[in-house]
Amino acid sequence: MKKLQQLWLAASFMLVSSLAFAAPSKYVIDTQGMHASVNFKIMHLGYSWLTGRFEKFSGDFTYDPENLSNSKIAVKIDTDSVSTNHAERDKHLRSADFLNVKKYPEATFVSDSISGADEEMLVKGKFTLNGVTKEITIVAHKIGEGKDPWGGYRSGFSGATKIKMADYGITYDLGPASAEVFLELNIEGVKK
Repeated sequence: MKKLQQLWLAASFMLVSSLAFAAPSKYVIDTQGMHASVNFKIMHLGYSWLTGRFEKFSGDFTYDPENLSNSKIAVKIDTDSVSTNHAERDKHLRSADFLNVKKYPEATFVSDSISGADEEMLVKGKFTLNGVTKEITIVAHKIGEGKDPWGGYRSGFSGATKIKMADYGITYDLGPASAEVFLELNIEGVKK
């Protein structure tokens, strides 16, 4: 009986230890199947929203549900892939007036800290656009996670923030209603 109790205690200790020291899970953002998106919207003259997206981006994230401070995310955006469903406008957005894609072909976000809970996370980090790096905060939440039909494991999140174009050296005058751009990041990651 004593031997059985010792085995049970040892097994219990190993289980608790493995739960307490479980490594955070690493994911690659699934951009191939259009299960992720980087979207934006800006006011048009204060009358309506102009929306768009970046068609090409990549990244990965680490998620630790037990301790969000161990979580992190890094995203690279191909600025030349901007699309608002209007060829002439997209050409102008790629110009030096806005994204200056010839000089700055990439925008990036790298988190410095993640805090809060799955229902509302504060993802703080450095966003680089048009050659300028600024600290931003993305308010995010977990959508869900689980096994996929192909034998993998996925986890998904959504987050939003807003930036002032002038903060990133974009001073083209679109009027006072269009000074800020709202960014939305939807990600679904495949566990490595």
